[in-house]
Amino acid sequence: MSPWSCLPAMWPELAQRFPTLIALDEPHRQPPVRLTYPEVAQQIQRFAQGMQALGLQPGERVALFADNSSRWMIADQGIMMAGGVDVVRGAQAPVDELDYIYRHSESSFLVVDTPELLQRLTPYLPDWQPRATILLWGDGGNGILSFSQVMQRGEAHPFKAPHLQPDSLATLLYTSGTTGKPKGVMLSHGNLLHQLENLRVVFTPRPGNIALSLLPTWHSYGRACEYFLLSQGIHQIYSTLRHFKQDLTRFRPHHIVGVPRLWESIYEGIERELRKQPANKQRLVQRLLGFSKRYVYAKRVWENLSLEPLRPSPLQRLASGVVALVLWPVHRLADALVYRKIRQAVGGRLREGASGGAALARHLDDFYEIVGITIVVGYGLTETSPVLTARRVTHNLRYSAGLPLPQTEIKIVDPETRQPLPVTHKGLVLARGPQVMKGYYRNPEATAKVLDDQGWFDTGDLGWLTPQGDLVLTGRAKDTIVLSSGENVEPEPIETACLQSPYISQIVLVGQDARQLGCLIVPNETALQAWAEAQGHQLRLSHEPPVPGVYTLASPEVLELYRHEIQVHSQNRPSVRPFEQIGPFRLLAEPFSVENGLLTQTLKIKRNVVMERYRDLIEQMYA
Repeated sequence: MSPWSCLPAMWPELAQRFPTLIALDEPHRQPPVRLTYPEVAQQIQRFAQGMQALGLQPGERVALFADNSSRWMIADQGIMMAGGVDVVRGAQAPVDELDYIYRHSESSFLVVDTPELLQRLTPYLPDWQPRATILLWGDGGNGILSFSQVMQRGEAHPFKAPHLQPDSLATLLYTSGTTGKPKGVMLSHGNLLHQLENLRVVFTPRPGNIALSLLPTWHSYGRACEYFLLSQGIHQIYSTLRHFKQDLTRFRPHHIVGVPRLWESIYEGIERELRKQPANKQRLVQRLLGFSKRYVYAKRVWENLSLEPLRPSPLQRLASGVVALVLWPVHRLADALVYRKIRQAVGGRLREGASGGAALARHLDDFYEIVGITIVVGYGLTETSPVLTARRVTHNLRYSAGLPLPQTEIKIVDPETRQPLPVTHKGLVLARGPQVMKGYYRNPEATAKVLDDQGWFDTGDLGWLTPQGDLVLTGRAKDTIVLSSGENVEPEPIETACLQSPYISQIVLVGQDARQLGCLIVPNETALQAWAEAQGHQLRLSHEPPVPGVYTLASPEVLELYRHEIQVHSQNRPSVRPFEQIGPFRLLAEPFSVENGLLTQTLKIKRNVVMERYRDLIEQMYA
């Protein structure tokens, strides 16, 4: 049970507990920004007073359209402290989406981070008619208030504490809108406080530890983790994609909260460095990795932390323990020769990394365990604030989504009958707990579809529970591909397996109502370039006809390479069924990205948008 009735109530206490520690740090802003816990607490209250001076009443909505920064956190917590409800969205969202969110949320105030975003939104302001428009970074004027002007108003205005309770609405967080209009998820102070109180079973931060942040702060995953880490006295550093690699070695973080793509990019960087080594050294490293992989597989079975086999017999555990014991000296040697240098490449003191937002590919799970970097994987949704389950450092069941957080229930039911299923049986994942949303704002019909009268939330995900209660996800119910034969296929496990190929950067399975599965592939340009050069050719990422000495995506040799990679990796999984073989495929020259609308802000592939964008290409595949 939280000692606080609302989220911003923690800041006066944190200011007293950590009077000298840095809370928020922006080393790449000009000039750099560094704020201690007392300074952050003071600015939050000053901003709250400024919002009250502007007329903000308890329960009124404030649109906060901004990206990561110290002032985002000050505005977010200041709005809540004043009794307001902030409506958050990233600055890179399309303006028509921001227009919909502002109108649908019935916001009365507007807070934006940059003059550039303000200029994009200027045509909408006459219709929105915000009671005040605030610019977090930049000068005010022409009816626009700057951050400093709001703070000055707050300095002269006495603070009136609103009556906030755990069930008071704290924020509206609109879903990313992969299909249709985004829905406004209503999260209460109690929803958010549950995460703040219970993520401690996952992380073990110490006051003064450094956390490096890349995730969108406005998104529920990055937001909840940042709230929690700050509540523990963490030194939060905001990084960027451009500076992240240098920041790893410059600041040597103890904690990193990221999505699978982040951990994949670190892995790819290590692989690139390995490919630069002499051939004999590359062969040695690969042999050591092979021994270590056998070691960690055996160790998992011995510790009863393996999905394959799920229930090892005493004889199997004993045999695996013997194998682990025999391979341990080789693994320790590999650690001294290779893995210690890899850990140094990510700063050398990373205590815990967290991965969420999507499934972590198995080869990444294996790799980070082998090299001694602890990655805990969590699972949840925007509607659940977001974390429902997470692995623990002391119970890190690889390939799973972990155990439920305290006070959280997970139930697996038959998708059709909604009857509970036994342990290890796959079905629809339902969740219940204090972190589950109040509902969708102004959308009771949508709320009723996912939230029943007993508080069970329909996640839309498929999975099963181990005898110990770990959740293992197998895919999305709505992502299921139904072949013309009537067979149902979950694309995510097959895609995850194919991503183990060094030549595949992104992949989407297709085949709804078709005779067999197909896929769209974004090649890994670096790996493909190296392969082409080894063949004595140049590479051009286009679909132009091949020319002498140049490979293109239409070259028979390139297509044969990918045909082989798909076949090997898609079939290299337990219990592969005949209809899960991939037939036709196409290579795409353009990656899926946020900018081209094919990824969400949290780097999830928008499957429906991809299908629509490449509809003609998919039809040609099956012609």
